[in-house]
Formats: sequence, structure tokens, C-alpha cells
Amino acid sequence: MLVADYFVNPEQIESERTVMVVLDVSLDNFYAFKNFHMKLTYPKKIVGSSIKEEHLEGRPNFRYKKVNIIMGSNASGKTTFGHMLMTIFNFIDKKNYDLLTDKINDCTKEASFSIDMALNSNYLYRVQCRISPCESGDYSSANLQLEIRKQKITQSDNYESCAKKLENAPYSPADSYIEELDRIEKLNWMFEYPEDTKRTLHLPDKDETFRAILENILKALDPSIVCVSISKEVKRAYVIRLRDRDVVLQDGERFTTSVLSSGTKAGVEVARIISSLMQGHVRFCYCDEKFSYIHSDLEKATLSLMIDLLRPNGQLFFTSHNADILDMSLPKHSFTFLRKDLSNSDCPIESIDASSLLKRNTDSLKNAVENDLFSCAPAVDLIYAIAEL
Repeated sequence: MLVADYFVNPEQIESERTVMVVLDVSLDNFYAFKNFHMKLTYPKKIVGSSIKEEHLEGRPNFRYKKVNIIMGSNASGKTTFGHMLMTIFNFIDKKNYDLLTDKINDCTKEASFSIDMALNSNYLYRVQCRISPCESGDYSSANLQLEIRKQKITQSDNYESCAKKLENAPYSPADSYIEELDRIEKLNWMFEYPEDTKRTLHLPDKDETFRAILENILKALDPSIVCVSISKEVKRAYVIRLRDRDVVLQDGERFTTSVLSSGTKAGVEVARIISSLMQGHVRFCYCDEKFSYIHSDLEKATLSLMIDLLRPNGQLFFTSHNADILDMSLPKHSFTFLRKDLSNSDCPIESIDASSLLKRNTDSLKNAVENDLFSCAPAVDLIYAIAEL
């Protein structure tokens, strides 16, 4: 079960200067990931891109994917990838290796991850971790081999040149994995998942910006909502006023009301994301399947707003099944497709960058998906086969 404060790092929420950009991720033997790799940089500058400042601030050659739209069929790993990223961040922050070992798929085999990140002070960090097999599942720190390297990013560097310098730089290991983790700077993140509407509410106290955002979003989702106001009697509480009744949202309470629709409930979490991006509380955000109950046009409009609100050195991960998003004016490298093939024992979940297959500006992403170029189409033939039973 996920603990609520794992979703946001509250210690860093006041900082508007926290930089955290994920550049490269490799996973092996965690969840269903095996020999999994996702690259989050791109080589060439795109003229006239709809995404502004898609490079590190003050480092124009250091290009990274600021917007990452992850698509794929059901159970292809979109949500699990986000959970694994969050697990790594919490391991770095809390220094508890149990967070990692709980996610190992096969205890009889080695598990490993590697992640490259650009953090504050323009440093490239590489965190590499190997966990040796433990058939009993009773892991200890002795099973852990952790290596953290960092390299200053110069104004002329791109990711590839800086990564090469990092690989060749001298390295001295710390005495323990905890001391090794002390070498890395504080991280700053926000994750939102579909199940968030069933967990405890986390609301800001008397935040007029959040209130206004929440009101606009909820009124767009439900015409019967008249307004949203800040409670005068209760701390960290907001009142949703409908035509015939009120619904009180209170921090720390379970979000179980049956008065609001599923889409309207999801709108509360969406408002929290937008408010956090707008006010600079977070720059890294993973928004997973928050629009399953929301109209396609509203999803596209909200995604467009989130992209506009990204600050320099910001990064957004957004998972969706909505094919209409493919029509948005976004660079092809913004789209990643996850393909799951359990018959491929070497790499059952594969990450496919759309720009790796669609090279020309005239290539249609929508047509490519409709023709299943990325082999991510759902198995609808199995549904039709039911009629023949």
C-alpha cells in the first residue's frame, strides 16, 4: 500500500528553485521490467517547437524531453513505471532499501536500476544500484551495491558529452550506502494516480489560487456546481456548493463522497496538480490516468495548460489512452509507447520513442498508431471471439 506522503516530497514544496529532470532510466528485475530502458533526451533542436525551453536553463545544448506522454494498451506498464520512479525517489530521500527490495520480481536473481538526473547547481547525477540475489527474500544492506557519480554541466555540454565525462571521471566509493546517498541533493516531485480519489485528501490551507483553479475545473466538469469557497470554520477545507447541497473537502479526510461523479472527484486531484505547477511548488510531475472519466476535449485542454505552466527545468509525465491527444501540436519525441510481450523473456516491456520510427516532419503519428506501427494495439479480437463461444 502506498503511503500518502510518498506522492509529494513536502520538505521541498516551498522551494521554487529545485531542479529535478530525469534523463535516462534503466530497470531490471523490478516488477515486470527486465532489461528495460527509457531515454528522455533528444539530439537535435526542433525549430518552431510548441514546447518552450526544452533544455536545461542556461544550457541550450542540454536538451531533454520536457513533456512525456506515455501510451500503450492496458497492463503495459504505464502506471508501474511511475510507481518505480517514485520508489527510486523515495529510496534516495528516505534511505530505506526495503522500498526497493519489496518491488523485486525474482529474489533468486540480481535486480538493478540506473537513473540519470539533472539537479540543482547544474550537475548531472547518475545513481546506479545493484541488489544481489536473496532466495529467502530477507535482504540486508550487504545485498546492496550503490554508486552515485556527478559531473558539472558546462554551458557547451549536451547530455551525451556530459555523460561521457561522468563515465571517465574518477570515483571513490563511500563507506556505506547511506553515506553514498548523502552525496545527492534533495529531490522534488509530485505523483498522481487514479486510485488517489480513494485515499486521504491533501489540501492547502486557505489558498485562493487553488480555490479558483478548483472552482473552474469542477464547474467545467459538473454544471450543477455553483462555486467553491474556502471554509471559514475549518482549516484546510473547501466547500463545493451545488444547487441543492454542499460538499466539504477537508484535509486528512477520506475522499468517499457519493454526491460527486468519478470525473468530478478526479478534478480535485487535477486541480492540485495545476495549482502546484502554477505556484512553482513542484517542477517534476507524473500524472497517471487522471482523465478516465473526463471528456476528451477537457483532457486535451488540461494537458495543454499543464504544458504551458511548466517552468524552466520542469518535466511532465502524462499517461493516457486518449488517441485524440495524438492530434495535438507536440513534437513526436514527446510520445513514448510501452509494449508488453511476455513471450519476449529478455525484455517483456519495451519502451518505444515515436521519433525513432517517425523520422520525417510529414509522418502522421495518428496514422502510425491506427496502423499499429508501435505494436501497442489492444487484443480486441479476444473480445469479438466471445460471440463465438
